[in-house]
Amino acid sequence: MAKLILTNQVSGLGAAGDVVEVKNGYARNYLLPRGFAVLWSKGGEKQVEQIKSAREARAIATAEEAQTLKSRLEEKAIRLSAKAGVGGRLFGAIKTADVAAAVAAAGIGELDKKKIEIPSPIRTSGEHLALVHITGGLIAKVTLQVQGKK
Repeated sequence: MAKLILTNQVSGLGAAGDVVEVKNGYARNYLLPRGFAVLWSKGGEKQVEQIKSAREARAIATAEEAQTLKSRLEEKAIRLSAKAGVGGRLFGAIKTADVAAAVAAAGIGELDKKKIEIPSPIRTSGEHLALVHITGGLIAKVTLQVQGKK
């Protein structure tokens, strides 16, 4: 088992700043190469405190604001446009940064791209789903309307 400090939100595992123990292969092949975690060390406790304080600074102040943001995200579809070929197949894929930029452009608010989760890669035009982790267990289901452009 490998002891790690998470640097990002990982579904089913924990939030940034959490110290977790996972199997060696999961750590070596997934978490560490993608930058989702760093190896735990005695000096890493300072890093844990820094990550947690940064997470608290970004956290939404009240539950009321979080509910308001959730309802604003879920009320209408977010429109995105990307280069597409024949049949609506995109050149590349829609990333979490693209979703965050589209939400900001729609005037809903600023989102941290690390809090956005895309369950399956978006490589075609049409309607897709993204999850936004607002606070704690509060998750907004955002409908994305992807339009292909030439």
